[in-house]
Amino acid sequence: MSTVVYMVRHGESPKEGNDRTRGLTGKGYLDAQRVTDILKDEKIDAVVSSPYIRSILTVEKIAQQIGQEVLVFEDLKERIFSSENKRLADKELVQILEKSFFDSNFSLEGGESNADCQKRAIKVLKELLDTLRNKKVVIGTHGAIMTLMMGYFDSTYDLNFLHSTSKPDIYRMEFNEQELLHVQRIWGVSISVKQ
Repeated sequence: MSTVVYMVRHGESPKEGNDRTRGLTGKGYLDAQRVTDILKDEKIDAVVSSPYIRSILTVEKIAQQIGQEVLVFEDLKERIFSSENKRLADKELVQILEKSFFDSNFSLEGGESNADCQKRAIKVLKELLDTLRNKKVVIGTHGAIMTLMMGYFDSTYDLNFLHSTSKPDIYRMEFNEQELLHVQRIWGVSISVKQ
C-alpha cells in the first residue's frame, strides 16, 4: 500500500488584493470545476489546504463530493515574500525567486526564505503522511511552496519546474511512508484544451 498526495496548485486569481483573501477569477472557478472532475474517481480520503481563499476555493468541491470539510493548515500558506500582505509584481517576484533558489536562506525584510518556508510546510506534509498513511489526500497549494515541498524529496523540482507549472496544476505523488516513489503530472495530461 502507498499514500497518494495530489498537489493541486490553485486556479487563476485576481492580480490585486490581499494575498490571503484573494479569490478566483471566472476562469479560476471554471478550472476548479475541471480539477474536481479530474479527481472525482480517485477515491479521495481527505482534502487539505493552505488557508488562502484561492487555494480553498480550488479544492472545496472535492471535499463536498466526499462529504467532508477542507482541513486548513496555516503552515501550508504560500511563502511570505515580504512584510506587506499584497501581491508582488510579477517582475519583482521573478527576481526574488531567482535569488531564493540560488540561495535558500535569502529573504526580503519581513519575508521568509525558501529554507524557512520548506521547513514549515514539510513538517505538515510529514504529519499528513503519518496520520493518513495508505490514504489518498488532496492538498490545495501554491506554486512556490508546492515546488519547495516536492523539491524536498527530489531536487529536480526547482525554479525551472516552478516556471513550467500552470494555474491550476495537479501532481500525483506516491509515497511509501515518507519516501517519494513516483510523481506524475495529471492536469495537462488528462484534459483536452478547447480553443
